[in-house]
Amino acid sequence: MFLNILLQIVQGGDTVASATANTVESAAQQYDTLSLWALAVKGGPVMIPIAALLIIAVYIFFERYMATSKASKEDAGFMANIKHYITEGKIDQALTLCRSNATPMARLIEKGITRIGRPLNDITTAIENEGKLQVGKLEKSITFLSVIAGVGPMLGFLGTVTGMINAFYELSKSGNNLDIGMLSGGIYEAMVTTVAGLIVGILAFLAYNIIVARVEKVVYILEARSTEFMDILNEPA
Repeated sequence: MFLNILLQIVQGGDTVASATANTVESAAQQYDTLSLWALAVKGGPVMIPIAALLIIAVYIFFERYMATSKASKEDAGFMANIKHYITEGKIDQALTLCRSNATPMARLIEKGITRIGRPLNDITTAIENEGKLQVGKLEKSITFLSVIAGVGPMLGFLGTVTGMINAFYELSKSGNNLDIGMLSGGIYEAMVTTVAGLIVGILAFLAYNIIVARVEKVVYILEARSTEFMDILNEPA
């Protein structure tokens, strides 16, 4: 008798476990149905420009991140070799070293080396102008990140307004046959576009500030190395 009771308990446990597994699987299937794509479709036509802005922001961020990473790399012996070549009068070798180094810092030093023999003020001006050009190249396209950070939420709010308009329009056509589904569909569209626009705006804002901080790091490196180069030229022979 005890064995029969034990078997019933085990079978009951298997039944509960099976039911639980089926419930979890059903919930997972429902979650898969509520995917990002489904949300995008529910958001209406406004989701198309929002998605386009997200793609553009992601591309600009990673492209500029790689560019600033490459620009911030420094060769530990670069300036030491430049100093050695200049003090030894080997200007051509110093230029060759700069041209073999594809960094903004090397472009600044190269510009300064080509001006050796002129007044120091002319060399300083040439280096500063080259520095502005190099920083301008690094800042290319990051303005779009700030634009996306502002436009994304605005598009989301536009979707909110159009969604509410659709909801009340459908409600006005229903007359006395009030259907909560008509109203909820428009509100759902409005909320989805609002959230999507805010997400894109927040991500673009963070991406913009990250890239700006990395560009400032490169600017600091350029200023330090240009000062070091001018110190080399000011050393007594």
